[in-house]
Amino acid sequence: MEFALQIVTILISVALIVMVLLQVKGSGLGDLLGGGGSDGGITRTRRGLEKTLFQITIGLAIAFITVSILAVSFTR
Repeated sequence: MEFALQIVTILISVALIVMVLLQVKGSGLGDLLGGGGSDGGITRTRRGLEKTLFQITIGLAIAFITVSILAVSFTR
């Protein structure tokens, strides 16, 4: 069971990294590092594919936290 949780954690973390990188793909390097973009720091509304990627990223983050807590509880 421990090994399966480790594999699931690795797969979710890789998917989470890919989702975050896909969201930043359209931005410049300054936006990636937290610099102000052309919008002057005001958040803009996500639409279409960008909104879907954002929601998937949130779901993966919740799944990652849940699996990590389960992995810790099974190792004790």
